[in-house]
Amino acid sequence: MEKFDKFCQSCGMPMEKDPENGGTNADGTKNLKFCSYCYQMGAFKDSFTKSKEMVDLVKGKLKEMGYGPIKRWFYTSHISQLERWKR
Repeated sequence: MEKFDKFCQSCGMPMEKDPENGGTNADGTKNLKFCSYCYQMGAFKDSFTKSKEMVDLVKGKLKEMGYGPIKRWFYTSHISQLERWKR
């Protein structure tokens, strides 16, 4: 069985927070590297090519959820180091 990553390797969200427990591969099986918000049916749901695009999206979502600027920075500062963006 594939190892369950602690954080989505696209957006950095803790995988335990994903209501679907991971995205899906093209064959419908679970993908445990990427969350269901980022990855469905073997493809990323966004067309981002740079980690900054994901950082901006996540910061916006965190702001909507009431997180202040320091927490938004903290929760997004590692996104560029995630597997999706290291390619």
